[in-house]
Order: sequence, then C-alpha cells, then structure tokens
Amino acid sequence: MHNDKIQIFDTTLRDGEQVPGCKLDTQQKLIIAERLDFLGVDVIEAGFPVSSPGDFTSVQEIAKLVKNASVCGLTRAVKKDIEVAANALKFANKPRIHTGIGTSDSHIQYKFNASKDEVIRRAKEAVSYAKNFVDDVEFYAEDAGRTDNAFLAKVCEEVIKSGATVLNIPDTTGYCLPEEYGAKIKYLKEHVKGIENVIISCHCHNDLGLATANSIAGAINGARQIECTINGIGERAGNTALEEVVMILKQHPYLNLQTDINTKLLYDTSIMVREKMGMPVQPNKAIVGANAFAHSSGIHQDGVIKNRETYEIINPADVGVNESAIVLTARSGRAALAYRAKKIGYELTKIQLDTAYKTFLQFADRQKEVIDEDIHQIMKQVNNISKIAIA
Repeated sequence: MHNDKIQIFDTTLRDGEQVPGCKLDTQQKLIIAERLDFLGVDVIEAGFPVSSPGDFTSVQEIAKLVKNASVCGLTRAVKKDIEVAANALKFANKPRIHTGIGTSDSHIQYKFNASKDEVIRRAKEAVSYAKNFVDDVEFYAEDAGRTDNAFLAKVCEEVIKSGATVLNIPDTTGYCLPEEYGAKIKYLKEHVKGIENVIISCHCHNDLGLATANSIAGAINGARQIECTINGIGERAGNTALEEVVMILKQHPYLNLQTDINTKLLYDTSIMVREKMGMPVQPNKAIVGANAFAHSSGIHQDGVIKNRETYEIINPADVGVNESAIVLTARSGRAALAYRAKKIGYELTKIQLDTAYKTFLQFADRQKEVIDEDIHQIMKQVNNISKIAIA
C-alpha cells in the first residue's frame, strides 16, 4: 500500500454536541473550533445550520474564524437546508456542504415511505443543488452499514455523476463488524465507476464498541477520510474517537497511513472539550483517560521503571501527558515505593527500603492509594531516613 494521507473530519461540534447536556454556545464553539484548527484537523463540521438560528450563527462565525481546515455544514436532502448551509458558509476559506439521505431498506421503507428510485433521485438532486453553491460537496448515505452493497454502489455512482467530491459511508447504528465494514469499503472501491476521483469517508458509531475498529478497517480498505470526535463523544454510545484513530495510525507505521494531527495537543484538547461540554471521560478511556498511562500493579510498575516500553506502547509525551503515573497501592512493590520516594526527596538504601515497605503496606491496606503526604509520614516512622537534596 502506498504511503497515504488520512483526512481527519472532526464532528465534535455537530454530532458530538447532539449528546444530551452537551449544548455549547457560540463562544464556546469558537474556542473549540480554533483549537481543532490548530490541532491539524482537515475538516471541521461546524453544525447543522437550518436546525436553529443559534446553530446558523455558530457555523457562520466558525467559517469566519477558521484559517486552515475546511468548514462543513450538515443538511438533509432538502433545498432549504442546502440554501441555509450555503449562506452560513459564505465566509469560509474552504466551505463544504454535507448532504445526504438514508439508503437502507429500513430508512427507505419506514423513514421515507419511498422507493429506491426515489431515494436515488433525491440524492442526485441534493448533490447537484449543493454544487451550485460550493465546489466541495460531501454526500452521506445514512445507515450505509445496513445497506445492501449493490444498491449502495448504485447510489454512490449516481451522486459522483452529480458532482459529489466525498462519499460518506456511515455505520449509523454501529452495527457492522470490522471485517464487514472493511469489505463494504472494498466493494465500493471495486464496483463504483468514478470512485477513484472522490474520497471515501468513514463515519462509525460505537453502539457495539466497534467504531474505532471499523474506521481503521475502512481506511485499510481504501477510505481516506475518518469522521470522528474528541473523546469519542456523540449520539448514543458515541462516535469514533479522534485520539484513538490518530494514535493507531501513528503506532502502526507499516500501514503507510498518516494524519496531519499534532498529537502532542491531544490531551489538552480532550480536557478542553470535556470541560466545555461538561462530559467527563472515563478513567480507563484509551489515550486520554486518567489511567491511560497509570500503573498500580507491582509487576507492571517494576517493568515501566526499568524500561517504559515494557508496558507502554505509546510515549505519554506524544499525546501531551508529562509522564507515566506510578500509583502506589497494596499491589505495588518495593521498586515503586523507592521510585516515588526518590521523586519527593528520599534516597533509600536496601535495608531502609525493606523497613519502609513494611510500614507502607500498613498504609496501603487502610486506603485505596498511598499519596506523597503518606510517604512523608512513612519516612517519619522509619528511623535514619532523611530527605536528599533535589535539584
């Protein structure tokens, strides 16, 4: 596979903001949008302009602010939606309209009460109409994950003829297995006339915990854009997590796929989004969780102290975390106690460490974690241990 760029399409401000309780005002959106642009994302989906006056204003102001990324507005396959989005995006350096329609049997029958031919007609008309306002038109085939591949290919071929520049293949319900989703992208690459002239995009949801895996499978099979959010925030169980796909590609260079994301900003960006949206991140969240680089098992701690790569495949500094955390618990060994004690000024001999460790275990059995203040107390209880000078 040739060395290739994966575009990062961030939808934190659109799909991410749809989460109950995560509503942002325009000023908050501008702060996040500016950070996303600085982070290096290729596309910022700024909102759904027709949905409310507030969303229109936010998209318009983001379009004025963003210097490098494309700014995208979502629409349905409705002329009014497209007109409003175009108006909101008129100040953008690189505007993109994101329009589309559901293509699965479920959507066609129950959502639209229409025929497949009618869906194709509406898809073509939406793309053609959007093309009157912007050059860059992304088409989404909603519920593509559950859409028959042959029909999906037919829809894609028709919207390419109508001027689509990007084809979004969403696993809207998070149903696909990675092998299935990757095969779907491969099928489109092999069966859609003109597919070589457009970018295939992955937009995967996490209902079964497979959003990241599906997006990577899509990229391996030819997709060149991944739609994602900071912290994986999004509808229901969330979207593909930006920090996860970016670091997977970075840590697996043999895939010959890379992004333009400045990974050293990932942790700070995660904190910004969780604070602005009031949405905490679980401690065991990959890459940006509080425990992502924390070690409490004595065996793991000893290994990390000797060589970080023993138990860490990512250098914390690569994502903006200062260092690994050695967390002292009843499962910690002597090496961890000596390491943490030295950090706060105590250089222990082997005999002193053996003595201190016995006292440490008494502390550890009484509480979940032994903190620095506890270490000072332990040292006071052990004779002949004094602090060393710390430069």
